[in-house]
Amino acid sequence: MSLAKSLLPEFEQEFANTRKMLELVPDEKLGWKPHEKSMELGRLAWHVSDFPEWCRDTLTKPGMSITAEDAKKYQDVWKGKTRAEMVARFDKDLVEAKAALTGSGDEVWMANWKMDWMGQTVVDMPRRAVYRSMVMNHMIHHRAQLGVYLRLLNISIPGMYGPSADEMPGA
Repeated sequence: MSLAKSLLPEFEQEFANTRKMLELVPDEKLGWKPHEKSMELGRLAWHVSDFPEWCRDTLTKPGMSITAEDAKKYQDVWKGKTRAEMVARFDKDLVEAKAALTGSGDEVWMANWKMDWMGQTVVDMPRRAVYRSMVMNHMIHHRAQLGVYLRLLNISIPGMYGPSADEMPGA
């Protein structure tokens, strides 16, 4: 079995779980944040909607380079977006991510991938490691963070790996 085929069930489960959380983001609270050092809910939700694109680009490009101008622009790109736009972006890019995953041979996974941040290399490792850490683990981390934000806003949370406390009888 190819590496891509072995990763497909996890890909489908984790991205479906992430979409469930993204669908719950309330438009009227996009500017809310739980702490002064936290990012706004809208910025976090936009970042969560990034992951299908990150997956696609990890599998189809040799790397990425982010300049100071790119980083500044990204800080505000979510402003004026709605939950529906974020979910639509997620869905569109997810089709492309799945195609990149299912179309990748084992040699793609062994090739190196590199990310430069403002002129400094911050990631330089095989794609299989980038996919695991910078795509899947990173997405799950921010999805959980999004769950905390939603919980603090009194929004019921769906279960990811079984029922949540909100879905349990008598909860």
